[in-house]
Amino acid sequence: GKTWEDVEVPQFGGRLFKPGTTASLKKIWVMQGGGQHHQDRLWLGTEPGGLFLSENNGNSFELVESLWSHPSRMDPNQWFGAGKDFPFIHSIEVDPLNDDHVYIAVSCAGVFETLDGGKNWHPCNKGLIAAYLPKPHPEVGHDPHRMLICKQNPSAIWQQNHCGIFRTTDAGKEWKLVSGTHGFPHYGFALAISHSNPDEAWVIPAQSDERRIPVDLRLQVCHTTDAGKHWTTLNMGLPPTPNFDLVLRHGFSKMGDCMAFGTNNGNLYTSTDRGANWQTVSHHLAPVQTVVFSHIQ
Repeated sequence: GKTWEDVEVPQFGGRLFKPGTTASLKKIWVMQGGGQHHQDRLWLGTEPGGLFLSENNGNSFELVESLWSHPSRMDPNQWFGAGKDFPFIHSIEVDPLNDDHVYIAVSCAGVFETLDGGKNWHPCNKGLIAAYLPKPHPEVGHDPHRMLICKQNPSAIWQQNHCGIFRTTDAGKEWKLVSGTHGFPHYGFALAISHSNPDEAWVIPAQSDERRIPVDLRLQVCHTTDAGKHWTTLNMGLPPTPNFDLVLRHGFSKMGDCMAFGTNNGNLYTSTDRGANWQTVSHHLAPVQTVVFSHIQ
């Protein structure tokens, strides 16, 4: 990080977002490395729903035409904005056993998968619920908020969705709702998982789409070790009620036993014991969009 150089911003090259509307880059939501055997490969997920790929360590990027040209993308009832004017790709997960096997999550469209390094894509949203649509089980039209793959068991993938918490154990063929009983936890954006135990995950719930504040105005982390059959609340060291923090989709991170999350109100909290106890790092930051642990050698 001592020196930096500019890299050309990904371009849509005059392609149409929809008939009569030229696509232009609004935001880069996520960057993801290409995997162990493609270390010069870099994926970019953007708004308005374009996926870009670099095969030269980020020196140049090309739009992944196969996804951009997917028959569902031009249908405004299948790809559309979620709290934004345009759809956006916010999660990219590479299968640790196969670099050419990649999942992406799009708000709103759903989860898509490629088995050949991006040449072909197909939706894998069976079992998901889109309660905001007249027909709540479309092939495309879902709103995943965050998606993570279990690195030691990549058939297990977790998803915090607009309509609940979902999990698949068959590599995306079918998702099952694992939100807690009585609807808690259910809605939210942030997600962390264990990479050694495919049944373990943490979420930070919010009240609802209409009320993006903590449930009962109590900031809390919810934890499951049995694939969502039971959830426990972890809030030791977190502020008392009333609390109005929202944790955004990239604002929660885990590495080993250490966890950290930042909020839209500029608060940052850390834990060194898997969320059992929390410490306040700062109350004076700008809104926290992303929290990432550094892998120090």
